[in-house]
Amino acid sequence: MTGQEAPLSGLDIEPIADPDVDAVVALWRACGLTRPWNDPYADIALARRTASATVLVGRADGEITATAMAGSDGHRGWVYYVAAAPDARGRGHGRAIMRTAEAFLRAQGVQKVELLVRADNLSARDFYDRLGYVTEEVTVMSRPLVDAPHSDAEEAAPNGRF
Repeated sequence: MTGQEAPLSGLDIEPIADPDVDAVVALWRACGLTRPWNDPYADIALARRTASATVLVGRADGEITATAMAGSDGHRGWVYYVAAAPDARGRGHGRAIMRTAEAFLRAQGVQKVELLVRADNLSARDFYDRLGYVTEEVTVMSRPLVDAPHSDAEEAAPNGRF
């Protein structure tokens, strides 16, 4: 995957490196992907120390303009933190980073990829529709196993969500 050129997008896609972490978190924040109850730095660190996961960065003209975190739970592949810089949208960067995340998962023997999209994020839902993803009729349930860090009650994870 290192140095893989994504067709038509102009992206050079490779796994995250130490100097990339702050820029990746800044991109996630600019794209509205972070939540007070999830520490993006901890998420990156966990993915980097897990053999079945990766954080991919896509660079155009040396700047990080796309990301995706991908990993396998041993049954299915999951993709998180898919981002394309707001000023770089429409250039195929999101499609390229997703295809590279799918290739990472396929290389691990994963046969199905899953992702979660907030119900009110219509632009993301449209993006994934165009990539061939379908909405499945399931209910996602969760239960926190640790206290979520927060500065006050309003920032706590609503209904225990992560």
